[in-house]
Amino acid sequence: MAIVNPGFTLEDAYAHCRERARRHYENFPVGLFVPRAKRRHVHALYAFARAADDFADERIYEGFREKRLDDWEARLHAAYEGRADGPIFVALSDTVRRLDIPKALLLDLLSAFRQDVVKSRYETWDELLDYCRRSANPIGRLVLMLFGYGDEPRAELSDHVCTALQLANHWQDIAVDFAKDRVYMPLELCRDRGVSEDDLRIGRVTGSFQALMADLVARTRELFRRGRPLCDAVGRDLRFELRLTWLGGSSILDGIETAGFDVFRRRPRHGLPAKVGIALRAFFWRGA
Repeated sequence: MAIVNPGFTLEDAYAHCRERARRHYENFPVGLFVPRAKRRHVHALYAFARAADDFADERIYEGFREKRLDDWEARLHAAYEGRADGPIFVALSDTVRRLDIPKALLLDLLSAFRQDVVKSRYETWDELLDYCRRSANPIGRLVLMLFGYGDEPRAELSDHVCTALQLANHWQDIAVDFAKDRVYMPLELCRDRGVSEDDLRIGRVTGSFQALMADLVARTRELFRRGRPLCDAVGRDLRFELRLTWLGGSSILDGIETAGFDVFRRRPRHGLPAKVGIALRAFFWRGA
């Protein structure tokens, strides 16, 4: 692939992606526990998605979010055509060429980020799942492809895990998202339980809110349960990373329940002791 006057080496490009990944993780460092030869590709894909997600979320892009996403998509097409521009796309173009990554998965991610710009409410559970299909599931499929697991049965298991991870993040961040005028809790379920946006605005934890959260957590746990076999269906090169991911996501749900579903005052997150505990559980993993 040709590169448009980059002014830096391929190694520089991958180092840039690695630094972006290092700065943004919350629970575990991105790609830390995968073989060294694969980490650069994980970092390239993460940097592409992280930047696009920031365009949809960060305040500094207010007023021109869609323009930045349009430009990002144009640069993605150019990278696939051999005209990579900028360190993220130089690294990404090398990754997609070496590993035969389909562009459709990356376009799905961009479509979800665009949706975040124009859509802030979800009426039904199925509507929310469709968003997760594009915002989360491509990441899991991409990671599996990086490690040579491109078959559909494992991809479907990954979809369950990735959707569950996205949902756990939404339930963890209800207050954070509401501050951005976003509500991912399906409005249909909110009405059924008698939970209003005023409850979310002031952080009111009523019995109705707790019942709604219990329902959402149970639905999300079921998705984690369906996807759990994936953690035993890959080789040693990816197994530990997937187990960490599965345990880290499901433990967020544990934290929500432990807090009595009060995510407004006790947002679950993994401190150092929790991370050590999750790592030990991943190391001594018991199969299904």
